[in-house]
Amino acid sequence: MSRIGKRPVAIPSGVTADINGNVLSVKGPKGTLSLGMSDLINYTVEDGGISVMPANDSKQARAFWGMQRTLVSNLVEGVTSGFTKTLDIKGVGYRASAQGKKLKLQLGYSHDVDLEVPEGLEVKTPDQTTVEVSGIDKQAVGQFAAEIRRWRKPEPYKGKGIAYRGEYIFRKEGKKK
Repeated sequence: MSRIGKRPVAIPSGVTADINGNVLSVKGPKGTLSLGMSDLINYTVEDGGISVMPANDSKQARAFWGMQRTLVSNLVEGVTSGFTKTLDIKGVGYRASAQGKKLKLQLGYSHDVDLEVPEGLEVKTPDQTTVEVSGIDKQAVGQFAAEIRRWRKPEPYKGKGIAYRGEYIFRKEGKKK
């Protein structure tokens, strides 16, 4: 039995959820998100929440159960409060600046890296070494943050690169003489 899947997802006030065909739609103050429903899972919208239960007793249905409940929970959380990922840039001369729908990164290459911000996301640079990616879709926020981080992953010797805030970078010792 899935411990996560057993609990229904609470729907806060100001949020509505409805099922149309094979799509679960959640609408809230920040926008609307939808999820394609799996045939292995039964979704029911009740007065206080959304229940997710396996459609049959197969191993695959039970495996999907907790994940689908978490995806529904992410929809509700996204339309109410949204998601944010913060990246810290460390390194001499490394900096970032948000210019409208573009993010300009200077990461020690012979050229600047210009990234187009996807639709539905917002990128802020409170200072030159911090990038905040925010939006209502958790997957899109995480994917774009990973694409930014990919340009200069943190390296273990000097600690330079782009890291998530709170990420621990294992530092290696240099050569000893």
